[in-house]
Amino acid sequence: MQSTSKILMIRPINFGFNEQTAGNNSFQVRGFEENSNDLAQKEFDQFVSILKENLVDVITIQDSSEPVTPDSIFPNNWFSTHEGKTMVLYPMYAPNRREERKESVIEKIKEICNIKRVVDLTYLENDSKFLEGTGSMILDRDNNLLYACKSPRTDVSALEEFCDQLDYDMFVFEAYDRDSKEIYHTNVMMSVCSDFVTICLDSIKDLNQRESIIELIEESGKEILEISLDQMENFAGNMLEIRSTKGEKIIVMSKRAYESLDSDQIETIAHYAKIIYSNLETIENNGGGSARCMIAELF
Repeated sequence: MQSTSKILMIRPINFGFNEQTAGNNSFQVRGFEENSNDLAQKEFDQFVSILKENLVDVITIQDSSEPVTPDSIFPNNWFSTHEGKTMVLYPMYAPNRREERKESVIEKIKEICNIKRVVDLTYLENDSKFLEGTGSMILDRDNNLLYACKSPRTDVSALEEFCDQLDYDMFVFEAYDRDSKEIYHTNVMMSVCSDFVTICLDSIKDLNQRESIIELIEESGKEILEISLDQMENFAGNMLEIRSTKGEKIIVMSKRAYESLDSDQIETIAHYAKIIYSNLETIENNGGGSARCMIAELF
């Protein structure tokens, strides 16, 4: 199944602009640091409230004050869970993000998901090979296929190891922003849902790669919802399909992302699922991530 009704979110205690990630995350914006943790907590709480109102099973964990982890609000980067009671731990680019893999949180996830198998890829950090979970990879879980754009955060050999361990095929490509900088995480330019794929095709400059990814998506039977570079910069690619406890499909995004979409795009999404959104401005500006990055799916 592509989506789940059970998710985990980490409530921040030291959220702020992370200098260790800013070098290759062009979505981070300086100048919004004041009161960033207090504002992020308010945005987080409101987002969780909206999710629960829509009957999503949200498990929240309060982050600890030590060690200081300014990006703990984005747990989808350091772990993922999968059918078959499997959990994967990922090698992280920034040293202070590696500290997010707190044993107490890992044990909680194991308990909730009844984890029987842990695939630990963190050893790759020793060779400076990184793979930041479902930020680096977009999983088509129904077809055991992943999409990933190469970047300092997404190493091809690490992707190969993931595919070997979880029996996935992969399509690796190159994607760039309007300033020709590598896009740091695939999940800001692409999202795979049960019935459609949101993608910024303009970020894929190699026309052969662009044609190949279009063919793969079409072969999977999913509709293509194309977004522009401007919409990508407003986090329209950073959406996620989840489900209510009653099985209703829900597409989650930020208010900023929603307001960047045109009426036809909104109509297309709404044809397949209910849309919900929340204001995440402080989190987006300081963290360079949005709604999808805040959600770790529990299978």
